Amino acid sequence: AVLHVVDRFDDGSLCLVVLQLCLQCSPAVAMLDRVPSALGVPPLGLVALRLSRGIHGRGDQTNHAAGNRVPCRFPFSRVSKQDLAFFENLLPGRTIVDPDVLMTHNVDWMKSVRGSSELLLRPQTTEEVSKILKYCCERRLAVNPQGGNTGLVGGSVPVYDEIILSTSLMNQILSFDQVSGIITCQAGCVLENLSNYLEERDFIMPLDLGAKGSCQIGGNVATNAGGLRLLRYGSLRGTVLGLEVVLASGKILNFLTALRKDNTGYDLKQLFIGSEGTLGIITAVSILCPRRPRAVNVAFLGCSSYKKLLETFQCCRGMLGEILSAFEFLDSACMKLLEKHLKLINPIAENSFYIVIETAGSNADHDKEKLHNFLEAVMASFLVTDGTVATEDAKIKALWSIRERVTEALTHDGYTYKYDISLPLEKIYQLVEDMREYLGDKAKNVVGYGHVGDGNLHLNITSHSKDQALQEAIEPYVYEWTARYRGSISAEHGLGLKKRNYIHFSKHPEAVALMKDIKHMLDPHRILNPYKTLPDQG
Repeated sequence: AVLHVVDRFDDGSLCLVVLQLCLQCSPAVAMLDRVPSALGVPPLGLVALRLSRGIHGRGDQTNHAAGNRVPCRFPFSRVSKQDLAFFENLLPGRTIVDPDVLMTHNVDWMKSVRGSSELLLRPQTTEEVSKILKYCCERRLAVNPQGGNTGLVGGSVPVYDEIILSTSLMNQILSFDQVSGIITCQAGCVLENLSNYLEERDFIMPLDLGAKGSCQIGGNVATNAGGLRLLRYGSLRGTVLGLEVVLASGKILNFLTALRKDNTGYDLKQLFIGSEGTLGIITAVSILCPRRPRAVNVAFLGCSSYKKLLETFQCCRGMLGEILSAFEFLDSACMKLLEKHLKLINPIAENSFYIVIETAGSNADHDKEKLHNFLEAVMASFLVTDGTVATEDAKIKALWSIRERVTEALTHDGYTYKYDISLPLEKIYQLVEDMREYLGDKAKNVVGYGHVGDGNLHLNITSHSKDQALQEAIEPYVYEWTARYRGSISAEHGLGLKKRNYIHFSKHPEAVALMKDIKHMLDPHRILNPYKTLPDQG
C-alpha cells in the first residue's frame, strides 16, 4: 500500500513523503508514530494520512477541529488468529466477528464517531472479564468497554480497532434488601429494567434519564450520569455504596458493600465513578434506592424572562422544600421545535421560558396544599404567566414528555452540536444568548434547556448538515466562555473522545497531571478505553 503524507510548513512549501508499508503490520504502525520527529512534521500532521487509510472508518464524519483531532494510534498489537482462538475458547458463541453486528457497536448514538473494531466480546461474569483483561494486558491488546452505547462524547466506541467488551449479558440483579433499599446488580442491567423491578417493590432508582430504555447502570456509573432526579437524590457519587471493578491487569477489586457508612481509609470506589472506563471496568454495583413516593405532582409553567424563572426557582425551593424533586426548564426555541417536528401541543400560553416542576412526597393532601400555595404566590407576583398541573400518571407523563423529547426534536432539525455545561445559575441562559449573537446566521437554531436545580445547561446548536466551519466557530469559544465564569465544560456527559483536549478549561494542570499518574499506575500499558478522557500527550 502507498501512503501519502502531505504537510505544509510555515513558509508555504509542501513536503511529500511516500511510504511503502504493510498496513497490517504493527511495527509499521509504530514506525508511523515515529515519522513526525524524523521528518520534522508535527504529529497531528499524520491525521490526514490515517483518515485516508480509513483506519477509523469515519470518512467525512471525522472532526478536524484543533482540539478534537483524532489522536495517533498507540502501538497496540493487532488481533491474531491465536487471539481469536483464545477468546472463542473462553467465550463460546459470545466472540463476535460478524461485520453486521460489529457495525452497530462501532458507531456511537449520535453517529458522529465511528471505529473499526473487528472483534466484540460478550462476557457474562466478572471472572470472564478478568481473564479477558489479563490476556489483553499481556498481549497489549486495547479494549473498549461498552454498555448501552448512549454516550454523547464519543467515549463508548472504539477510535481504531480496539476490542469491544460489551457488558450487555451481565444483566442479573444479584440481591435487593427490602429494609435498607440497597440493590446490588451486574453492570449490564438496563436502567429502565431496574426501575421497573424496584417500583414493583415500592422503591425507585435515584437516577432517571431520557435514555433509560437502553443505557446500562455500569455505564451510568462510569460516566457519573446526572439526570432528572439529581436535585432531590444527589449524584451517583452519593447513592452508589459499592462497586466491583476489574483492573487492566485482570485483578478484581471487590468494593461491593451494603453499608451506608464506612470510614476506613480512602474511598477507592470514587476513582472509578466518572472515570469513563479508563481505569477499570465496572462489573457490579450496589446502589441505595429511595422509597417510591406516595404522591407525585407535576406543574408546567410559563415565564416571560429568565430572571423571573430564577426568582420562581428561589420561591419554589423555599415553599416546596422537602417535596421538590425536579426543576427543569426549556426555552421557546425548544418548544417551537417540539411543535414543528413532533407535533406536540403546548398546554399553556406561549412564553419565553417553560418550567417543569415535580413534587414527590408521602402525603397527597399535604403536597397539593403546598403546591397550591406556591402557585398562588408566583402567579400573584407575576413571576409565572400561565401554568397547568397534573396529578394522574398519564397527564404527568405527557407533561414530562415535553421536556424529555427535546433531544428527539433536535434530531429532526438537522445536524446537532451538543454541549453539556455547568454554570452559576445567573449565567446559564446568558451563554445561549451570547452564542446566538456570536454565531449569527451561521447556525440554524441555538437552543437551551436543562436542569436549573443543579445548574446544568444543555446547549444545542443545529445546522442543515455537518459544517466544519460552524464547529470551529463554536469550539473553543463555548469552553472559553464557560471557563470565564468558572463553569464546567462537562456537567454530566463526561469528556470521552470529543472533549479530552479541552479538560484544561475546567481542571488545573496539577490536577490533570495527577489524573495521568493515576491512569499510569492502574493501566500502565494504556489498554483501557485509550484516547478518551485525558488529553493527548504534549
